[in-house]
Amino acid sequence: MRKTLIISVFFAGLATLAIEMAASRLLGNVFGTSNLVWASIIGLILIYLTVGYFLGGSWADRSPHYKTFYQILLWAGFSSALVPWISRPVLRIAADAFDVLNLGILFGSFTAVLVLLIVPMTLLGMASPFAIRLAMEDSSQTGKIAGRIYAISTLGSFFGTFLPVLVLIPLMGTYRTFFTIGLLLVVLGLWGLAASTSWKEAVRYAWMPILIMIMLIWGLPGTDKKSSGMVYESESAYNYIQVLEFDGFRYLRLNEGQGVHSIYHPDTVIYGGPWEQVLTATFFNSALQNPVEITSMAIVGLAAGTTARQASAAFPNIEIDGFEIDPEIVDVGRQWFDMNEPNLNVIVEDGRWGLTKSEKHYQIISVDAYRPPYIPAQMTTREFFQETRAHLTDDGVLVLNVGRAPNDRRLIDALGTTLLTVFPTVHAVDVPDSFNTILFATMQPTVPENLLANLENLKSQPDAAPVLLDALQTAAASLAEGPRTGVVFTDDHAPVEWITNDMVLRFLLFGEMEEFS
Repeated sequence: MRKTLIISVFFAGLATLAIEMAASRLLGNVFGTSNLVWASIIGLILIYLTVGYFLGGSWADRSPHYKTFYQILLWAGFSSALVPWISRPVLRIAADAFDVLNLGILFGSFTAVLVLLIVPMTLLGMASPFAIRLAMEDSSQTGKIAGRIYAISTLGSFFGTFLPVLVLIPLMGTYRTFFTIGLLLVVLGLWGLAASTSWKEAVRYAWMPILIMIMLIWGLPGTDKKSSGMVYESESAYNYIQVLEFDGFRYLRLNEGQGVHSIYHPDTVIYGGPWEQVLTATFFNSALQNPVEITSMAIVGLAAGTTARQASAAFPNIEIDGFEIDPEIVDVGRQWFDMNEPNLNVIVEDGRWGLTKSEKHYQIISVDAYRPPYIPAQMTTREFFQETRAHLTDDGVLVLNVGRAPNDRRLIDALGTTLLTVFPTVHAVDVPDSFNTILFATMQPTVPENLLANLENLKSQPDAAPVLLDALQTAAASLAEGPRTGVVFTDDHAPVEWITNDMVLRFLLFGEMEEFS
């Protein structure tokens, strides 16, 4: 029985972290993946485990039997498998509430889903103290046995951290990940129950794996969100992905769904929005710009390739390196957004790491790797901007897409101040009908009048691409005040989420949010 017990402890530890990682995706699809969401998940699960440790130790002293231990595993597995079934209607209500930003429903839904985890996580918390009690045969070996049990459980947790993220969720989705982990625990419980008591006792619970197998094979019919116009949905190791279609236009939405990450129409590349503003970057330089001389660009946060498609139309000789961390998004871009330009080199890699390793220099580097409204902190710091500067040509420009509220420019001021510690000049363009501001950091000292002069020059060129003219005209009409003094973000201290959370909460109390940004 000792080997069976050790194996059970290992897989109980694996299931604990696997459920925690799957829960983060379950909630992240609707509520996002901010530090606040992660802190809530981790904090409450630790509370549940704490309760489980306490109850498990007491229960083990009252009923130190293998039968009780394996019954706990059985119910832990079955309750884990029920989480997706019970949570899905709650999450769909939350998804609808997120679209209209009903904070009361959002908070209630978030709390309800987290409460659903109390049963499986508390039961799993009982496993280690129960196993220690069962393994205790010699009181002089108490420390050794306890240390061994917790070491095995922690080793299982190590594997449980990576199994859902790298294998189960990309392969079968979040819901089936819960079913699989639940089925694993139930089979383990049946095996242990049969070995410690009898197969007759185990057969009493045979309905559990049968029901979970039906759920695993059948899945949950329908879609995760009732999004109007949805033509495709999928999950990857990084994102919940949706493609929506309206009037021939396709939109890429990720996770909680606030914001459009890419847009496509087969007959036009003029979409407005923040994507085409990247095209104006070098036109802030004093020398008159010729589109045929714009030959190199890097896009950090390629998504489904909207900016790459527009740049290819605007600059006939341009070569583009597109960094995108999620390979599933790349596949979606190629299948649904015609991201097949021969001049686009797709690099599936973290943007900061990939850019740092690159030996190339670019005239334009666009940084648009964020999940609305959060910009990854590591892409907002002085050190990151120093790395981008090292990969720009002498007349190069860094372009940064930033979210804001109508009357709250703290994030723009902080990022602009940080950029000015690395670059001589920073310009701002408020994208019309959106909560986006585009920051342009130039390698050379520049003035806004340069953009106006380049626009007039471009108008005289008969072969100028319409999308480029549209971008420059929009930028010229939407130039904003430069950033005021703010916090300088560093790799050591970049409170971008704190500023963003505070900015969004203040705004939600008094304003309305756009559907697409």
